[in-house]
Amino acid sequence: MEGLQQEDLRALGPHGSQSPEKQYSWWRVMCLTGVDYFSSLGYQPGIAALAAGSVSPVATILLVLLTLLGALPVYRRVAVESPYGQGSIAMLEGLAPRWWGKLVVLVLLGFAATDFVITITLSAADASAHILENPFVPRAFSGQQVAVTLFLLALLSAVFLMGFTEAIGVAVLVVGVYLVLNAVVVVRTIMYILAHPNLIVDWERMLTVQHASPLGLLGVSLLVMPRLALGLSGFETGVAVMPLIKGDLPVRIRDAKRLLTTAALIMSAFLICSSFATIILIPEKEFQPGGKANGRALAYLAHAYLGNGFGTLYDISTIGILWFAGASALAGLINLVPRYLPRYGMAPDWTRAVRPLVLVFTVVSFAITLVFDANVDAQGGAYATGVLVLFLSAGVAVTVHAHRTGRRGRTRVFGLITLVLAYTLADNIRSRPEGVKIASLFIAAIIVMSLISRATRSTELRVSDVRLDTLAQEFVSESTGEIHLIANDPRRRDQAEYNAMLREHWYTHRLRSSEPVMFVEVTVQDASEFRSELRVRGDVRYGHRVLRVESATVPNALAALLLYIRDRTGEVPNIYFHWGEGNPVLAMLRYLIFGGGDIPGMTREVLREAEPDPTRRPHVHVG
Repeated sequence: MEGLQQEDLRALGPHGSQSPEKQYSWWRVMCLTGVDYFSSLGYQPGIAALAAGSVSPVATILLVLLTLLGALPVYRRVAVESPYGQGSIAMLEGLAPRWWGKLVVLVLLGFAATDFVITITLSAADASAHILENPFVPRAFSGQQVAVTLFLLALLSAVFLMGFTEAIGVAVLVVGVYLVLNAVVVVRTIMYILAHPNLIVDWERMLTVQHASPLGLLGVSLLVMPRLALGLSGFETGVAVMPLIKGDLPVRIRDAKRLLTTAALIMSAFLICSSFATIILIPEKEFQPGGKANGRALAYLAHAYLGNGFGTLYDISTIGILWFAGASALAGLINLVPRYLPRYGMAPDWTRAVRPLVLVFTVVSFAITLVFDANVDAQGGAYATGVLVLFLSAGVAVTVHAHRTGRRGRTRVFGLITLVLAYTLADNIRSRPEGVKIASLFIAAIIVMSLISRATRSTELRVSDVRLDTLAQEFVSESTGEIHLIANDPRRRDQAEYNAMLREHWYTHRLRSSEPVMFVEVTVQDASEFRSELRVRGDVRYGHRVLRVESATVPNALAALLLYIRDRTGEVPNIYFHWGEGNPVLAMLRYLIFGGGDIPGMTREVLREAEPDPTRRPHVHVG
């Protein structure tokens, strides 16, 4: 998702370019997605300790098992089924028909927006925590977490407004330095623990006192494990950046799997080691709000066991990757939204431009930062909800796909994984409902904006191309002089129907019987599609020439066909209707939802917008 240059931010979405001009080795692309995934080490250990207490290492191991045995197999399958970066959202769109598929996508986009926006605000909040807790920062900045966070968000917005360039190179440097420094901290603290075995004994004694049996310990760990779901982030972005991987399609799929597996293994190792080190070496009070390890557990250990000099270097590296994770998420947003909504006709034209979207998401990020008071722990629930919903959607998508392709073994495996992900999501929502509340606001905003945009853009031509078969082309080519078409709503399509329609229009519009006419019949295939290709087939029924059209809407299809005939023959055609019956408001709703409605009036309106010159505009006759 993350672009290389500002103009490339649109290149990688579900319906964007399948092969960007610049492609890279899989491990470099892993660093691009890793600025989001690996940056969660900045806050995950502290949040885990605060949520799970002494059992956080056990709960983290369960989370790692869910990552390696659940999320990883699911997304390796997603990579196979969506090799052009469409992701799980596009898979579900294909599984759900018509308007239901569009609604599913809009809801998932709401959760994806929650995931990405909270990534931006949470990462900025944690970066500000690392800044303010550094011993070399003047105490005058103490308590200014919100102000510093807003400054970082404004700086992020400014960078995008000026132009976001060379993301891959920066990502490789930031991720490489950050992982090396984390490895130094983890190795140093683990060695210290091994040199002082009494620390392990004290921790084991604490577990024994709090949980009498191993089964009880396991049960508590299962209950708190969903609260640690922040450590699962990054998989959806991992499949979204697949087009950046160098090679043909089979190589890209293979290396995408390698990318996902390598990132998951690296993150799993860091999560397990850091959870042990932080819970054993850091006093419990320091994890609490206001404590020195709150939101920055590994930074606390870096200062405590490697000195303030190294700790400051670690802080700078953490601030850099957290800030860059926000850049990654913002790039994802300005790529994701335009890829789906404009195709549905559910986005105004300004959403195609990068800068307006950046400003909109910056304002939203400011609002969320103020609502949550730039608190890392408070935003964890919303972030985990967005991540888990995307995981669950991926699980459902691959399970249904396996079932439809008759792969029973995979269906059972993916079905079991999906159930575990569903439990994890449900428990996270139960314990931290603010994530669903925030996502609901995003979903409501997206749906309302989408419906308004769809309604205001409904009179666009909405036809990408017009294709006629051989017989239809003959009908058009043979048309000379005035061209007359009669719009017919096909029912029985017998001789009596065509003769009755012809007599009606002869009488109503005073057509001469000697003038040749053609019938036009439009069949709506999928009214939820906003733009479609017009396929026209010629037919002869009882001596009458008929143009049979398939489209998403009737009026727009008729308007496009009329303009095509005008351009092909050089004559301005005429089309004849009879007035419809019923309430005009209901007719408008039928047009928006089912593609029908007040067909004569809407056809004329579409033509008026498409052709501003009245002398070249096809004539619409209604009687």
